[in-house]
Amino acid sequence: MNWDQIEGKWKEMRGKARASWGELTDDELDQIGGKKDQLVGKLQQKYGLEREEAERQADDWADKQ
Repeated sequence: MNWDQIEGKWKEMRGKARASWGELTDDELDQIGGKKDQLVGKLQQKYGLEREEAERQADDWADKQ
């Protein structure tokens, strides 16, 4: 699934994102709103990841959807 589709279906996708990244709060998931850049930034902040690793995780997650 591409990021435009994820953004359009974010309310449905939030639970799957929460299952993958349990440290993200509901408020943070609302703030992300299905935007890849927002998700990558939160992954960096919460998990201490480098940008490249956070992008890889986000893309891998999107590909599985």
